[in-house]
Amino acid sequence: MITAALPSHVPSHGDVDILLIDDIPDNLRVLSTILEAAGYRCRKALGGALALRAIALAPPDLILLDITMPAMDGFEVCRQLKGDQATQNIPIIFLTARDAEAEKEQAFRLGAADYIVKPFMAYEVLLRVKHQLSLRRQQQQLEAQNQRLQAEIQERQKIEVELRRQRQRSEELLTNVLPFQIAQRLKDREQAIADQFDSVTILFADIVGFSPVAAQLTPSELVQLLNQIFSRFDELAALYGLEKIKTIGDAYMVAAGVPVARPDHARAIAQMALDMQATIGEFWRPDGQPFQLRIGINSGSVVAGVIGIRKFIYDLWGDTVNIASFMEATGVASKIQVSESSYDHLKDHFTLQPRGPVQLKSGDQVSTYWLVPQNQPLYSCPPVAALGNPDPAFCWG
Repeated sequence: MITAALPSHVPSHGDVDILLIDDIPDNLRVLSTILEAAGYRCRKALGGALALRAIALAPPDLILLDITMPAMDGFEVCRQLKGDQATQNIPIIFLTARDAEAEKEQAFRLGAADYIVKPFMAYEVLLRVKHQLSLRRQQQQLEAQNQRLQAEIQERQKIEVELRRQRQRSEELLTNVLPFQIAQRLKDREQAIADQFDSVTILFADIVGFSPVAAQLTPSELVQLLNQIFSRFDELAALYGLEKIKTIGDAYMVAAGVPVARPDHARAIAQMALDMQATIGEFWRPDGQPFQLRIGINSGSVVAGVIGIRKFIYDLWGDTVNIASFMEATGVASKIQVSESSYDHLKDHFTLQPRGPVQLKSGDQVSTYWLVPQNQPLYSCPPVAALGNPDPAFCWG
């Protein structure tokens, strides 16, 4: 029943979809007249079952629902809509001819947004509809903002996961290039790193006659061969807790006692040298002969550290390094030449044979020794798993 005139100025609400549900056609006609005159687009459903099918196909922005209907009343329609996640947020205004408190309580308990008692005033219907649509728009805006926020959060979480993965990868690369302790110091923004170590043993190894072999290989074959050989050496260094310093061409440099001092530095290097000689025999030259190593070992004090600002490398400096290199250069294929300083550390644990004096570049002569393979290893190390700790793995003969 219309008991007031419609407003003279009618805003356009053609983008709003309102569903009217009632079992009496006249009531639907009255409501649609009021709302369509105000610019709203209305759909009409005669009964609850028909309304539920229409809502499933195209959910409206607002529902005006009569309570008293045969077969399925408005309460049951509301209960089903609120129980469905797809429709539970559609605002529902109940319409009834009875101004009963019990009905109002039940309506709001089921999730009704508003309640209008017949006969109603046209302006009342329009104001209540406008208010509910305004709330609905605000709700949709908040939902959209929440969805965008959730999407941003998920995207940031993905970025954080990727950043953590990249950071972990960078740290793995850094610790693969530098000793763990040195990498930590660089991460703490320490600049030039230089440490003095008084008791260090250094090994240089060179593949004998490798240059002519390299000339017969393609670049890919050359790199693959060196990678196979040096990877086996890397495994030995990890086994004995040694620090690989670098490779230069077909030469391999490894040290014990840096970056953390250890009392068994000479013995660990000696055992690795013996294992390297055994390992190189598993690789064959194109002429069918096994490769051979020339190895030199020296012990003493060094300066160790990292210098420069790009392409960091952990390196060693001092006479001890130079003499170790000289021990290799003046050595013999398939043998391990040991300086007198290293001999003093090893004589009680390994078999060494005097070679005699060798003349240094300075003209001085030094006594050197051959480290001879044993039938049984005289030196043992902790299991590989124990070497994962950044502290040195102390090995004892």
